[in-house]
Amino acid sequence: MGMLKTEYKSFLDDLEKNIKNKEDLEYIKKRFASFVDVMLTQMDYIMDYKEEEMKKLQQNQNEIQTKVDKMQQILDNIEKDIYSDDGFDFEIICPYCNYQFIIDVDEDKKEVECPECHNIIELDWTGNVDDDGDNCGDCDSCPGCGGDFPYDDDSDEDDM
Repeated sequence: MGMLKTEYKSFLDDLEKNIKNKEDLEYIKKRFASFVDVMLTQMDYIMDYKEEEMKKLQQNQNEIQTKVDKMQQILDNIEKDIYSDDGFDFEIICPYCNYQFIIDVDEDKKEVECPECHNIIELDWTGNVDDDGDNCGDCDSCPGCGGDFPYDDDSDEDDM
């Protein structure tokens, strides 16, 4: 803006030196000042518009960066799952607060504390979700009973 003020002052000085009729000089100064006001108003409008566009671009960039960060985290977890040298991980969703976390598989471990809500979660490594770890004892086909798995549908026909 400093350069614009200097140039404006120089322009007015040049007009005063070269225009001898005072009425013409005042008319030209007023007309030019009016023109400059319109130009500056338009420049302000353009600058405001560009600033708003820049804010939108920055917001979009932030949203994209957030998504990229989430994708990178997912990729890192996938890479960890694929190239894990430490054994196997087990994903747990806390039944109390729905917090999702990962623990190392350890069949000797019977419970784990949720890192979010600190409730104790009982672990059942048998995969039997229907009971408290007891075998049902009523069939030959469930993994809890130690019977054949998967269940053989042809054995029903033999009973008939």
